[in-house]
Amino acid sequence: MHPAPAEPRTRPPEHAPSAASRAAPALALCSAVLLLLVVVRWQPLMSADAAVARTTHRWAVGERGLTHVFRVLTDWVWDPVTMRLLCAAAALWLARRRSGWRSALWLAGACAAATLLQQALKAAVGRPRPVWPDPVDSARFAAFPSGHAMTATVVCGLLLWLLHRHGVGRTRWRIALVTAAVSVVGVGLTRVWLGVHWASDVLGGWLLGATVAATAVWAYDWQVVRPKTARAGGSPS
Repeated sequence: MHPAPAEPRTRPPEHAPSAASRAAPALALCSAVLLLLVVVRWQPLMSADAAVARTTHRWAVGERGLTHVFRVLTDWVWDPVTMRLLCAAAALWLARRRSGWRSALWLAGACAAATLLQQALKAAVGRPRPVWPDPVDSARFAAFPSGHAMTATVVCGLLLWLLHRHGVGRTRWRIALVTAAVSVVGVGLTRVWLGVHWASDVLGGWLLGATVAATAVWAYDWQVVRPKTARAGGSPS
């Protein structure tokens, strides 16, 4: 009998650092534009937020069973604490690998920076959350940006990049990619459905989370990959 062929493995991204260096400024610019529109309360954006909020709240009140499922998902499965614990577990796994402590510190530092940025923006913008006479859920602190959406984007984005970089098997990569996409999109939609965030809060969380993730990958390339390549006498991939 011939041994079963090994599962195809995804190729580590040769151009991820350069892609991150291009994406980070563009994402930062989009985030800044949206932040400005929220701060000045640009009327078309405020009207769109209000219209979406009224519609989704009406659905949430009418579909109590689905609303309960969304509350479980947003409060437990996709909660920022759950995401940070996942990040901590990945950092511990990296630290146990040979020369993996730099990657572990980088991952933990990126997630910590995202949390600090998120809280600072919430305090600076001070945007009120939607208020309903018949709320289906509640949340504290300011609305912009959505902490759930931003944290999920940062954690899922960085973990996907690490998996790809370490050459995870193709099947596992696809499962991870679908899981991450469902988590990031799903947590944002549940926050709007439950009436605790405006749609632009979620969009801001997605954009800022992607900005932090892309910037972190860019920084990793400069701090870890390029020095190693230089010492080896090669050129960075």
